[in-house]
Amino acid sequence: MNALQVFSLTLLSVLAVNAQVIVPGRCPKPAVQKNFDAAKYLGTWYEIEKLPHTFQKGECSTATYSLKSPGVVGVLNRELLADGTINTISGSAVSKSSSEPAKLLVSFFENSPPAPYWVLSTDYDSYSLVYSCTDLGVLHVEFAWIMSRQPTLPQETIRELSNTLSSIGVNVDKMITTNQDAAYCSAMHQ
Repeated sequence: MNALQVFSLTLLSVLAVNAQVIVPGRCPKPAVQKNFDAAKYLGTWYEIEKLPHTFQKGECSTATYSLKSPGVVGVLNRELLADGTINTISGSAVSKSSSEPAKLLVSFFENSPPAPYWVLSTDYDSYSLVYSCTDLGVLHVEFAWIMSRQPTLPQETIRELSNTLSSIGVNVDKMITTNQDAAYCSAMHQ
């Protein structure tokens, strides 16, 4: 085995152990929200469902977007951990291209490569569907979030957004529901 194969196998093993969604082949190239308006997207979004991943282990998750400077969106993600503490991480997002403003790149750590954050669909007032995918040679790692302006979202809307994910090859059976119960999440939703 050469060094690249050993590295690839090691990386895949680490990702698999950490409940990442790893899929054969290259990332799909789904259509994104037409005429995306970042200013209308600002504010707080509640996570309703997501594909599992290592960097989010809590419940009651929210993402709050604010304007940091022209063309730069501030990102504040919050979650309630099992021990009752609130975990936060902040970063920034910028549009990859003015011709496709719904394809954002998000960074949380200085000098780390930005991650794709593609808004596939939103009505700005009630729901948002976000997809991220990173190619790893012959495999890819994907992330997806269904979000809402409220802690709940009608099942019909969730089904429609799940169908959008399915249409690009996402295994929606792997999506997990985020607990947004008002009593449980009271410390987060104040």
